[in-house]
Amino acid sequence: MSLEQVTKPDQPVTGDEAMLVRVQREDFSIDEELRRVRARSKRIGGIAIFLGTARDRSKGKDVDGITFEHYEGMAQKKLREIRERGLKDFGIIELSILHRYGEIGIGDNIVLIIAGAEHRAEAFQACKWAIDELKQITPIWKLEHTPEGEVWVEEHP
Repeated sequence: MSLEQVTKPDQPVTGDEAMLVRVQREDFSIDEELRRVRARSKRIGGIAIFLGTARDRSKGKDVDGITFEHYEGMAQKKLREIRERGLKDFGIIELSILHRYGEIGIGDNIVLIIAGAEHRAEAFQACKWAIDELKQITPIWKLEHTPEGEVWVEEHP
């Protein structure tokens, strides 16, 4: 994929590329998202996937549920920037990034990163980098609901 085909972070995104980077309330289908990435190129030979789900423990305490809030527009812009940099810096063919917002139940999907490359090494590297970068720069905040009350999570492990 050439740099001209990569969406510029400050331009509106439409069509298939808009579906590759999303912040949405509803759950997503891993199979559907994987099909979307695979359809982008027949050169994809290695795919790495990161799926983040809501767990019932945090820092040794019970968690009943999670709420994610985001800065509308800016969160999407940051995710598009991550996609663009991943495509350029890791030599991958495609990168899809989805993050949910709103109330999330324990065991439910939160975030999905799919990196498609010719070979596995680039796919793994890009996938790991993308989730780490997402946690560092994307304005999405996590509120954990616990039996003792609500707690905003500040660190990004």
